Amino acid sequence: MTSGDGSGREPILRVATSLFAALGYDSTTTSQIAEAAGLSVEALTEEFGGKRELYLEIMERTYRAERASLEEVLTGASTATPEQTALLIHRIADHYLDFCLAHPEFPSLWMHRALSDASDLTELERRYIRPQVSYVQSVITPTVEARHLGPDVDLEYVFWSMVWSVHGFCQGGVLDENGDRQGPEDPDALRRFRIHLHRMIHRAAALPGSPP
Repeated sequence: MTSGDGSGREPILRVATSLFAALGYDSTTTSQIAEAAGLSVEALTEEFGGKRELYLEIMERTYRAERASLEEVLTGASTATPEQTALLIHRIADHYLDFCLAHPEFPSLWMHRALSDASDLTELERRYIRPQVSYVQSVITPTVEARHLGPDVDLEYVFWSMVWSVHGFCQGGVLDENGDRQGPEDPDALRRFRIHLHRMIHRAAALPGSPP
């Protein structure tokens, strides 16, 4: 099976992404992907080269999608004043939460990796996560140097705390009084989490004024 213009690849990539996000790389087999995509293992291998190559293409796609979305937020953003810096940092928090809600496979794939999934593929964090962090830092660092933030703020850990919190909420939600999980599909839980996320980041970054 060869798609030629690539149009036949998209459904396969979607199926494989769902499986990797649900089961992790190590627990997903080529046979499972082929069966879910309605292909033979031979046809899948001919098109993508195998499970490893398919996974690498998916991780590249998720990186590019998140980077494009992030650039929409940061390109041309002003940090000339402490107030503008605060607004931008809150926009970044909203962006990340909204991106993960729209693409639930994104936090799931990276949470699997945090649990040592696909541990033989050692370059993915350096290739895809570090550039995102560096990009955000390159925009925000001048505001730190201008002392728009508190003097002891560890901005890198502020953003990592945001990432950990968003991933945890999107994947596991929170327990209600009955012990049931309330996640992003619950409007009230999502509202409360968004408020909490903004308050947490506002205080951790020692931003001026009150959180939105």
